[in-house]
Amino acid sequence: MSLAERLQSVLVTLAALAGLGLGLLLPVGDVAGHVVLPALLVMVTAVFVQMDAGHVGEVRRAGSVVAVSLLLNFVVTPLLAWALGAGLLGDQPDLRIGLLLLLVTPCTDWYLIFTAMARGHTGIAAALLPVNLVLQLALLPVYVLLLGGQAAMVDAGTLAESVLLVLVVPLLLATGLRVLATRRRGAAWRDRTVVAPASRLVLPMLYLAVLAMFAWQARTVVAHAGDLLALLAPLAVFFVLLPLLATGAARLLRLPADQRVTLTMVTTARNSPIALAVAVAAFPDRPLIAVALVVGPLLELPVLALIAQLVRVRPAAVGR
Repeated sequence: MSLAERLQSVLVTLAALAGLGLGLLLPVGDVAGHVVLPALLVMVTAVFVQMDAGHVGEVRRAGSVVAVSLLLNFVVTPLLAWALGAGLLGDQPDLRIGLLLLLVTPCTDWYLIFTAMARGHTGIAAALLPVNLVLQLALLPVYVLLLGGQAAMVDAGTLAESVLLVLVVPLLLATGLRVLATRRRGAAWRDRTVVAPASRLVLPMLYLAVLAMFAWQARTVVAHAGDLLALLAPLAVFFVLLPLLATGAARLLRLPADQRVTLTMVTTARNSPIALAVAVAAFPDRPLIAVALVVGPLLELPVLALIAQLVRVRPAAVGR
């Protein structure tokens, strides 16, 4: 991991604090509000540019890992998100929706880094990336409408339009850019000239979006600072319970050590930047939902780093 990647949580926190200060001291709210969504759209497109669907064939070689990961990510986790929201955030609908958006979107980038750090099976991890992306594209509106209940207060058309804007359109743009670059100059040129710069663009766009959002909604954040702390309990439960469930399922199935690592990482890591983009687009009049999602990356990176050390595979155990 680069220094910027290792310091992601710190830099997100600094961006949030800087935005909060700007919003409280200067009249920049309206201008900042027009920066958030474009920055997130650029970020999401840059994430998708890096995605290589050529690994999908790997899923055939690891049917157990794929089946359990899909069960945990798209059945168990949504139900757990609903239960945690109802049980711990029952009187705070915006926080409930923020938690739901965060937990039902499996990661499509960071978990690859931590899988490699822990010596997991990176081929299977890469193969699951486009699978997870397509399924969350299709299921995210369903989860919000079915599990969000009255807390969602959004119609299906608005939610579908938001998902189309912040996920489908960037995905099509990124795919088109990859295909065009590959056909014109080859895969090596594409990776060097298109993919590499895109990877360097993701974090700055995330920091810009967080800074602009906190500047835009500075007074909302100050007014609800105590409420945001309520998210720590359900997030802590999730980040403890999911690795335990994944590890238990892997041992029950007697998976090889490297596949156990992959299963743990792919079911624990969440896609907070994409969830944030959906929140900004789908709930523009409920800023607390988007603000709540910034809590996710503040906790996720340290948690994944810790888990990577706990489940790290000894070289001799890989492939057993």
